[in-house]
Amino acid sequence: MRIVSTNFIPDRSRPGLTTTAIGAVDLQGLLLVEEVEEGGECTDREKRGKETRWKGSKARSIGAGFKLFYYGVDSKRNGVGVVLKEEFVRNILEVKRVSDRVMSLKLEIEGVMLNVVSGYAPQVGCELEEKERFWSELDEVMESIPMGERVVIGADFNGHVGEGNTGDEEVMGKFGVKEMNLEGQMVVDFAKRMDIAVVNTYFQKRKEHRVTYKSGGRRTQVDYILCRRGNLKEISDCKVVVGESVARQHRMVVCRMTLRVCKTKTSKIEIEKKTKWWKLKKEECCEEFRQKLRQALAGQVVLPDDWETTADVIRETGRKVLGVSSGRKKEDKETWWWNEEVQDSIQKKRLAKKKWDIDRTEKNRQECKELQRRVKREVSKAKQKAYDELYTRLDTREGEKDLYRLARQRDRDGKDVHHVRVIKDRDRRVLTSEESVQRRWKEYFEELMNEENEREKRIEGVNSVEQKVDKIRKDEVRKALKRMKSGKAVGPDDILVEVWKCLGEAAVEFLTSLFNRVLESEKMPEEWRSVLVPIFKNKGDMQSCSNYRGIKLMSHTMKLWERVVEARLRKVVEICEQQYGFMPRKSTTDAIFALRILMEKYRDGQRELHCVFVDLEKAYDRVPREELWYCMRKSGVAEKYVRVVQDMYERSRTVVRCAVGQTEEFKVEVGLHQGSALSPFLFAIVMDQLSEEVRQESPWTMMFADGAKPGEVEVCAGEKRNEGQS
Repeated sequence: MRIVSTNFIPDRSRPGLTTTAIGAVDLQGLLLVEEVEEGGECTDREKRGKETRWKGSKARSIGAGFKLFYYGVDSKRNGVGVVLKEEFVRNILEVKRVSDRVMSLKLEIEGVMLNVVSGYAPQVGCELEEKERFWSELDEVMESIPMGERVVIGADFNGHVGEGNTGDEEVMGKFGVKEMNLEGQMVVDFAKRMDIAVVNTYFQKRKEHRVTYKSGGRRTQVDYILCRRGNLKEISDCKVVVGESVARQHRMVVCRMTLRVCKTKTSKIEIEKKTKWWKLKKEECCEEFRQKLRQALAGQVVLPDDWETTADVIRETGRKVLGVSSGRKKEDKETWWWNEEVQDSIQKKRLAKKKWDIDRTEKNRQECKELQRRVKREVSKAKQKAYDELYTRLDTREGEKDLYRLARQRDRDGKDVHHVRVIKDRDRRVLTSEESVQRRWKEYFEELMNEENEREKRIEGVNSVEQKVDKIRKDEVRKALKRMKSGKAVGPDDILVEVWKCLGEAAVEFLTSLFNRVLESEKMPEEWRSVLVPIFKNKGDMQSCSNYRGIKLMSHTMKLWERVVEARLRKVVEICEQQYGFMPRKSTTDAIFALRILMEKYRDGQRELHCVFVDLEKAYDRVPREELWYCMRKSGVAEKYVRVVQDMYERSRTVVRCAVGQTEEFKVEVGLHQGSALSPFLFAIVMDQLSEEVRQESPWTMMFADGAKPGEVEVCAGEKRNEGQS
């Protein structure tokens, strides 16, 4: 499938059907397959592979930039599929697998809905019941498609519609093959019921370009492409490609269809280009970055705590020294094992083949054969070496990420759709324009992140603790920097924590000055207030916002500042012993283990034990910030730190990144920051104060993190029922 955008499209419509072409979509690279199998001599449109059939129900990349969506059964009898270019997989809205004989795909292309149906009808000798079941399934698929949407059906109907169209002029042309049989009559009847046309028969071609099936002495036409009669004007050509086969005995039918759409102004989605910070793992790159940054800073007037200027210089130096990625998705090439030896051998083989084609002597033939054998050996050696290196790398600690990446890639390849550009609104209407999709994502997350449970407003106040706080010391920054994990997703400011680790003591001095300025002024840099929320798919409808979750990406330098503040708060705030979540030398596993031992002891003694589990839904997202300030003050936190934390949440700007770009900014005024280094301890402070009245010594009361989601579970136990309930 190839997008063509032009203001002057030649009118290929038939006489009497006039159209005005403003924009066009040229459908190429779309392949409908019956009897799903790899095989035969294929062009770059398909896949060159083994003669095996795929079973089951899933999708898979088949190389050369194509993806196959298929449905097969355990037996080797039936199977259908659709092959689509990888770059247009994101246009898929829905995949329906009806049976091993019928499946369909729905695509959205420049606002036009295109339904692609693949079918495989029972053979002539099959039972009538099986044939009726196939046509019933195909009828249901067609009836489920709205009349305003385009339909293309590609199927092996195992029937002859015949040459000539007397009495059937409204659904077929004159250029079929042989005479109509019973199965062909079923195709014509189906076309009349659904008001569609048999495209193959409308184009006058040589018989060789109409025959779709050849076996022994049999040459006939059983594979057809159908579309709505009203869209016939968009078909400019349809013929059989001689010499190319997708399945044994069948020949590929090619249809050229131009979707005429009103050209709408669409905003160009900027591809996010990322600095290659990962190169800082190499010592030579790290050293070069340090030197270039030192030279760049020396050429400007920069104060010791000037964040804005320093951050700009760091980003610019990183781009110059380390380079910038293209921003495009990395393709998993089938020839990732390729090396220079293989390339050299293949080049020699090609030259030898040309030489033999020109001068077909026995010497040239033997030379060509020998080079072909050498290429096979070189390819085998290159593959073996590459796989050995891969397995060795995966067996190391550094290779764990590669292992998970490969697993995620395999899982993603097996999914029908993992990237959608359209979404449904509140009323379940499908939104297709970029502006409406962005507005919907903003609307959804703005409501989700600002949702607050009903509660009674706290009347009583608490005295603030006014005391002088010490300046940030270098050793505090060093400890915080050491605790920061590497390899995390970069925040909106495009500066990773690896940058500060690479700069060493120079970074510690700068950050200490910067943090002291923030502590003194109680105002952090505006750049740290930006939050980016990429979205990830959960189970369910791909077009429903509620089936997605967002992850907040924040500035790494702000997280480092949070680490410093958190370390100071932990020294002054005493958390109860019953709190197991986010506490040093304690874990959720300890709490679960203690509860299990308690239950086993009571069971052995044949005594009753009553437990009450309280799970806080969306605990982080719904913490009232007024309650947070109250709990911090009640825990004895100095007012200076309270104001510093308040500043972290002041004027926070959130942007959602979706498939069609980034939404407009919106405010989040409820809850704690997800992914923040400080939020877990702030949540522990809130839970410590709110559970003060119901607490008993462990193991009668325990609080710990859920683990599956950033919530909190509280367990209250007692020997009597009313003890747990109280």
